[in-house]
Amino acid sequence: MIGLNAYLGDPLLMQITKRFPQATRTELEQSGRFVLSGDAQDLARLANTETPKLRTHDRQGFRVDVVDYHPAYHALMRRSVAQGLHSSIWEDGPTENGLRHQARTARFYTAAQLECGHLCPITMTSASLAALMSSPSLYREWSPLVLPRKYDSSNKSPAKKASLTLGMGMTEKQGGTDVRTNTTRAEPAGSGFYRITGHKWFMSAPMSDAFLVLAQAREGLSCFLVPRILPDGSSNGFRFQRLKDKLGNRSNASSEVEFDNALGQMVGGPGDGVKTIIDMVTLTRLDCAIASAGMMRAGLAEAVHHARHRVVFDGPLIDKPLMLRVMADMALDVAGATALTFRLARAFDNAAQNRGEAAFARVMTPVVKYWVAKIAPALLYEAMECLGGNGYIEEGNLARHYREAPVNAIWEGSGNVMALDVLRVLKRGPQLFDEVLNWIGAQLGRGGQGTVEVLRAAMRVAENDEGAARILTEQLALAAAGAELRHLHSEDIADAFIETRLGGQWRTTYGMLDARHNAKSIVNSLYPPAN
Repeated sequence: MIGLNAYLGDPLLMQITKRFPQATRTELEQSGRFVLSGDAQDLARLANTETPKLRTHDRQGFRVDVVDYHPAYHALMRRSVAQGLHSSIWEDGPTENGLRHQARTARFYTAAQLECGHLCPITMTSASLAALMSSPSLYREWSPLVLPRKYDSSNKSPAKKASLTLGMGMTEKQGGTDVRTNTTRAEPAGSGFYRITGHKWFMSAPMSDAFLVLAQAREGLSCFLVPRILPDGSSNGFRFQRLKDKLGNRSNASSEVEFDNALGQMVGGPGDGVKTIIDMVTLTRLDCAIASAGMMRAGLAEAVHHARHRVVFDGPLIDKPLMLRVMADMALDVAGATALTFRLARAFDNAAQNRGEAAFARVMTPVVKYWVAKIAPALLYEAMECLGGNGYIEEGNLARHYREAPVNAIWEGSGNVMALDVLRVLKRGPQLFDEVLNWIGAQLGRGGQGTVEVLRAAMRVAENDEGAARILTEQLALAAAGAELRHLHSEDIADAFIETRLGGQWRTTYGMLDARHNAKSIVNSLYPPAN
């Protein structure tokens, strides 16, 4: 696929973005060309084969606690920062007003088709600003240092850098998702500062310039902004123990860290640690869905390209009925996941002005993150199988995408956590579901009422049976994806998705389309042959 264009070759993405400013669409076209260039593919390969290395001490035996990255990783970071993936939703420019989340989603979706590991610090930087807004003085102090679109990987104090990246340290080995059991302590140090002592089991992107850290203050679990380097250039008590040996996400370092009297400032109110990070978590969940959708698009595009050029049994592989139906079935999931992810981004853009959009954002964030991230590994495996043994080797891209895919389903809340969040909203604000179901029903048209009734029945069951939360979550995702495909006027695609995904049959593998659906038309309309 080297030399093709990931934007111009994606009719659904072009349809979604057709009302974007011309400058934004031109930028997406340039990005689409870049991600499928030979140079970009080499950067992605090198960033994942020449993995980060931890140096705890220098040659004289003094602690340095530095992680070294290959230049390819820095090149990817430089490009994504220049595109504003870390900052654009916070900028004041008028060009993309009303479209900031959607425009960033398009950029992030395209970048994810190249390499996702470096997008972890990009996501955390953007999302962390949401938490900082709960402390206006900290936001005013730090946001001007974060927003510039100039990547600076130097190991300096924040005030001396051209721009900053932000990370987060939440989970500990005794608690994991249950952050309220964290044992890291924060003691007042005067002048509004605290001394942080304890550990974090996972702290990703450890060369970020500052981190949002959860620690127990006297008033309870609180959130703190902790810079890695102090104004005088000395270490702020960060002691990296090791880098995690991860299944995927290899270009991005994830560390285990001990804090030794690290100085930090409280973000939000005392004892409000979880409340403070909620807005940040919401944004990271959106990014998990975007990245998963982007990887699925890249993986299936590669499989379709292979099948069009692979001659087997006297003809192109893609002309074989069974392969064609497998790919068409997969294409429906990628289209649904993409449409649903952009629908959530649209709700983020419009939530402040529209009650229905605000309800969609609250109800559907965990739903979208759950479904889109969870279907990615299975779909990418199937794409890999389309290439046979050639898809399984590390020289290709599919093995990397496949290894990368599970992290988005785990990070910022695994499947059960997402489903429980859906139940939490159902119990606290059931009226929010009315807004979402009204929208789904309106988009689905005449056949939509039956779907809405099924969803309401699933809600009633889940209210009394926590174990049914996944059923409700998945049904909401499928119904909303079908509704958005209908909203986009992708009639044939929407019809096939709705009939096969909402028809009630149990599905565990791809290739379940019957002859009523034109498999060739589905594949060609979503993955048009290159000219």
